[in-house]
Amino acid sequence: MLFLPAAALCCLCSALVAMAADLIQDDLTLTRRDGETVSFSCGGTDQCDYDEVFWYQKKDIETFTRILYIDKSNGKIERPYNHPQQGDFSPVNKGKGCEVKIQKVKLSHSATYYCSLCFTVNVMIFGSGTKLFVTDEQVVKPVVSVYPAAHLEGKSSLLCLASAMSPPVVQFSWKKQKNGRLEDLPLAAGERLELREPRCTASILLLHQQERSTYKYRCSVKHEGGTVRAQTEQDVSTLPPPTTAPTATPTSAPTATPPAVPSESPTPAPSADPPAALVPSQYQVKLLCVLYTVLIVKSLVYCCGLSLLMILRNKGPSTNCTHAD
Repeated sequence: MLFLPAAALCCLCSALVAMAADLIQDDLTLTRRDGETVSFSCGGTDQCDYDEVFWYQKKDIETFTRILYIDKSNGKIERPYNHPQQGDFSPVNKGKGCEVKIQKVKLSHSATYYCSLCFTVNVMIFGSGTKLFVTDEQVVKPVVSVYPAAHLEGKSSLLCLASAMSPPVVQFSWKKQKNGRLEDLPLAAGERLELREPRCTASILLLHQQERSTYKYRCSVKHEGGTVRAQTEQDVSTLPPPTTAPTATPTSAPTATPPAVPSESPTPAPSADPPAALVPSQYQVKLLCVLYTVLIVKSLVYCCGLSLLMILRNKGPSTNCTHAD
């Protein structure tokens, strides 16, 4: 009995995610010095019948807080939420656009800013967010490299590494090439996992196709300093094949020989240790652990999200999209 409601919720979530992808915030990050001006843009806001476009602030150790909203019909900013920094934001003079700016940034403005709009009375969709860094450090493009990783259960995996960048936020994309033509890699072609560390970020592409594919793969990284492409393309056919147990080689029947003499040395017993080729490398073991850990966490997040949607659905309509506060 629970299958149909769960399936309906999954369909609704898929539709909302697809629409949220059209709410565009092109800038992953923006880096400014103290006292400089910064602007935040939001595209795709014409997909909703409501006139209000909301702006949220999310600091690293705090929850989402609503700053203000813009009336799309006249471009006017409304500030009914008593945000402590609401007076620092002003509209960008672009007619009926939804951009906001801070004339003089301060260190306290360091946060991620999201645009949002109401899809229905109690459902909102968000942009991907733009993170503001207020610092004197220079913007440095990442160094990008792509490596063959390993064969796992008949699948091939590639590793794309971005390092030495400032700010540290990047976005990965994969393309495949065959006969000189480069094309986007569809999501169904493989699973993508990301690992983030303070000084580097890695994307693992787990391919569902056969390991002898004729495709080559290229990794690109989007960064505030510009898009950086890996200098080399990787062919999964160059990955080392999975190790298999050695097979016994038949030998010819021994010729008749006289009984063994005592002086002959006995045949040594076979070693109890497995051949070196059958022992997985430390790198392969770590990669397997990382992959399965991320997959388990991903499944838990999906379950929690589905439970939250069920709870919100059972609570009935809310007034999150109203601004009569």
